[in-house]
Amino acid sequence: MRTPICAMLGIDFPLLAFSHCRDVVAAVSRAGGFGVLGATGHTLESLETELAWIDAHVDGKPYGLDVLIPENLATGGAKGINRASLADKVPPEHRAFVEALAQRHHFAMPAERADSDAPAPFDPHLALAMLDVAFRHPIRLIANALGVPPPAMIEMGKAHGVPVAALVGAKEHALRQVAAGVDILVVQGGEAGGHCGEVSTMVLVPEVIRALETRGERVPVLAAGGIMTGEQMAGAMAMGADGVWTGSVWLATPESECSDVFREKMVAATSRDTVRSKSRTGKPSRQLRSAWTDAWEGEGSPGALPMPYQSLISEPAIRACEKVAERGDAEARAMVTYFVGQGVGLVEQVRPAGQVVQDFKQGFAAAMERMMGMVE
Repeated sequence: MRTPICAMLGIDFPLLAFSHCRDVVAAVSRAGGFGVLGATGHTLESLETELAWIDAHVDGKPYGLDVLIPENLATGGAKGINRASLADKVPPEHRAFVEALAQRHHFAMPAERADSDAPAPFDPHLALAMLDVAFRHPIRLIANALGVPPPAMIEMGKAHGVPVAALVGAKEHALRQVAAGVDILVVQGGEAGGHCGEVSTMVLVPEVIRALETRGERVPVLAAGGIMTGEQMAGAMAMGADGVWTGSVWLATPESECSDVFREKMVAATSRDTVRSKSRTGKPSRQLRSAWTDAWEGEGSPGALPMPYQSLISEPAIRACEKVAERGDAEARAMVTYFVGQGVGLVEQVRPAGQVVQDFKQGFAAAMERMMGMVE
């Protein structure tokens, strides 16, 4: 298969896999897809370690890096902001609300981080510094979410001959990205896990492609949002996409960063068991519905804080409850959640990442054969 994405990234099968786990990234690339490591949550030192490990385990296959540089932050992207200075601004009522949840669900909130110099969540300056680290490795793609990448990111990509991708959830967002100089559009429907818009993948992908064609633009498009099978991939490409960007399907692999408790909940979940909620990051993101998401949408909730403040209370709480849930506590288990799309209803078992790639290829081939058989 030769689509523009294949030519740009040096791959034969245009299946891109976003994951926070280096093992998934390496396994997908080795199997013929294209792994993309999510850098959010890393320090410069830990990112260097992860990329060096991928280099040693990817068998020379290409891979990429995803950073998260929000276009709109409550802090305005100001320099010199660290985790401690942000934590001081979390209102007492929000802390009390989380403490009450912790007591009700049998876990204890960890102590505040003592390192006052720890970077703030979603720090755009740290993200750009991560790109300097990344370009010391043979990465073949850099990607950004939550807005137009800063000019410096696009300039760095061009200087190193590495395509820059951006995630979009609306037609107007796609046109802004193209005008800014982005090389690849990841057109992500509302079915997607994590930060997403409200328009479905089935509608959004052809809408963006039509808008680009009307304006004479030819930017490769990756369809995203709820895509868990090769058959869905074939459908997306029949609509005009050049390939697909996937995320949730890789959570149900033994290599992923998820806990066993969450993977068990994934297998048991239906497509109606996810919700778009601000309770994790302060921006609407799709995740598995849980006692955590219900509480923040329920009576007595103080309402989610804006990004990046909400993450300061959500991430420690969710990690803490997972540890208790792994010991079999039902109340803590009810709290366990993670970013996952509506395609979770298609997850029937936990499979190795390499097997998922092969299943995609087989499903894609079978779907194409069926479609060709329908053509007289």
